[in-house]
Amino acid sequence: MLVLLIAAAYINFAPLPTYETKSLDIEVVSDSTAVAEGKRMAQMVCFQCHMNNGKLMGGIMEEADSPFGLIHTPNITQDIENGIGKYTDGELAYLLRTGIKRDGGYAPPWMPKFPHLADKDLNNIIAYLRSDAPEVQPSDVAQPDDQPSFLVKMLLRVAFKPLPYDGKPISAPPATEREAFGNYLATAKLDCFGCHSPDFKTQNILEPEKTPGYFSGGNKFKTEDHGLVISANLTPDNSTGIGNWTEEQFIRVVKYGRKPDGTNVRPPMPPFVQLTDDEAAAIWAYLQTVPSIKQDVSEMYEAKIK
Repeated sequence: MLVLLIAAAYINFAPLPTYETKSLDIEVVSDSTAVAEGKRMAQMVCFQCHMNNGKLMGGIMEEADSPFGLIHTPNITQDIENGIGKYTDGELAYLLRTGIKRDGGYAPPWMPKFPHLADKDLNNIIAYLRSDAPEVQPSDVAQPDDQPSFLVKMLLRVAFKPLPYDGKPISAPPATEREAFGNYLATAKLDCFGCHSPDFKTQNILEPEKTPGYFSGGNKFKTEDHGLVISANLTPDNSTGIGNWTEEQFIRVVKYGRKPDGTNVRPPMPPFVQLTDDEAAAIWAYLQTVPSIKQDVSEMYEAKIK
């Protein structure tokens, strides 16, 4: 028992692990096309958590009573002191690939990592962050230090580790290969599987398809009014998933937030209006190939209420 108490005290009070930081040898191509594509990706992946009063200055993400503790998303504007102004392009690329920050700390598990993102898309997101877009211009807002829960502190020592990066070139499948391209969008670029699998703590970032309950939903999110939202089952199960939806219905849900039953999706699921119809259709085509899992998330709501 004493050993367990000592271990628990160490986990709770010792500094979090740090790692060797690196800067990738990259040359970012920044033109109007790259910046526009980078912004489009940021609108779908980054804005939801980092946007605050018109700038990507971050803000509170989880309250202190959440399983993760009191969590803030960081300021990712170009501010030198409180944003990412000191990062080199190579350091930003290494952070996005591995999760290792400039100071050697590990970006928390709820921050998406992009080990399979195509080099071109990685270039575009960095080009956007370096651009003259108003939302990335310097903001001197300093987000408070996080107060992670004991669970997070423990997992950062035993489960959540930086991702390996071998430096090999990465390309996206051509859009003409609908299922492969949809897989790329849903896992490597937009991180759909992270929210639509049962738990962030069990997702397999390096091999998404090996995530328990892959795309079967069940991940829990708090709303601003302290309500509960549970992510939807996107497997092709006919009774609890999207097996009875049409491609057109799926596109309408993903792009405009309107479900086949006439109701709207609830935050934190945003409408991905930036997606093209062809991209949404490619995700649909890929989801038809994932294993069907029977998981009725509506029963989770009812159990929570009881």
